[in-house]
Amino acid sequence: MRKLKMGMVGGGIDSFIGAVHRMAAVMDGHIEMVCGALSSTPERSQKSGELLGMDPSRIYYNYEEMIRKEEALPDGERMDFVCIVTPNNLHFGPAKLALENGFHVMSDKPMTYNLKEAIELVHLVEKTGLVFGLTHNYTGYPMVKQARAMVRNGELGTIRKIAVEYFQGWLATKLEDTDHKQAGWRTDPKQSGAANCMGDIGTHAENLAEYITGLKIESLCADLTSFVGGRTLEDDGNVLLRFESGAKGTLLATQVAVGEENGLKIRIYGEKGGLEWAQQEPNSLRINWLDKPYEVMRTGTNFNRFTPAAVSASRLPSGHPEGFIEAFANLYKNFALTLKAKMEGRKPDPENLDFPTVSDGARGMAFIETVVESSRSPEKWVKLKEYV
Repeated sequence: MRKLKMGMVGGGIDSFIGAVHRMAAVMDGHIEMVCGALSSTPERSQKSGELLGMDPSRIYYNYEEMIRKEEALPDGERMDFVCIVTPNNLHFGPAKLALENGFHVMSDKPMTYNLKEAIELVHLVEKTGLVFGLTHNYTGYPMVKQARAMVRNGELGTIRKIAVEYFQGWLATKLEDTDHKQAGWRTDPKQSGAANCMGDIGTHAENLAEYITGLKIESLCADLTSFVGGRTLEDDGNVLLRFESGAKGTLLATQVAVGEENGLKIRIYGEKGGLEWAQQEPNSLRINWLDKPYEVMRTGTNFNRFTPAAVSASRLPSGHPEGFIEAFANLYKNFALTLKAKMEGRKPDPENLDFPTVSDGARGMAFIETVVESSRSPEKWVKLKEYV
């Protein structure tokens, strides 16, 4: 079958994440980018498209024009799905319009500006039957998939404790006052939403904990702080977690830990053993056993011990680092193969359904709003908000 055709909203000049999405989307040869509304201004969109070598007739001034004109093109020529890589407040509009006009969607996280918008997208996806993906890219790492299989196969026994943390230090000063684009919109409630740190990185930690364990957060107790003077939204958060299974956990997220880079780390403990994975050393998975020495599993080695999902997500021989972009690419690969199956009238391979969906996005928004509510409330333990 032909390559899937992708249109992009956002991701133009000076966009870090837009370039990541473009590289990841095309890595496996299933997708090509054919059009885009790449910036909030027509001039920057045009210039961005020219720098990328795009067909001038398919560089659009805004996403409304892109969706309208692409819909008018013949099947096989028009875009098949929309990739959304804008600030949070600009996720919902293009996602909603794309779904209403028959286009599938891949969106950056968090999915929307607020929970209300997220719920509307859940209903739209259910109504249209279209495919909706969300780039919680850390679920794409091979060792994360291996950890997931081991937990869900019962190798660690009943899970008792989950500790997940995401430490960064890049917002330890008021960087948003220096015209830093990424800091500017993330700390602005009009663009970011109810949270900064918890919306930007806390949702990754929440998603990773639930993805690996299969356990759902039932309630939480949160304490949010803005340590940098004059900053409206929080830059630090500490959350106690209660899972529906009875497991307990902690979630720590901060952007003011001086010297930290991108310290996403998770530890999970069951009756028989525990495991540990860190994003800055993504090719290693440490497993602690109750009755024998710990072991370290490494990407690209001893494939006979790995789950098929972990093998499929591994691209390179042992000792060749692979990481952030490849993890994104694994999500795009599964999204593309699922979409191709749907377009051909086939049931997708169950392994190809392994990517975050609109439901994960709504759950992430429920998590953000519950954390904010808990931090503000005198009643500290708050049940996770309903989203379906």
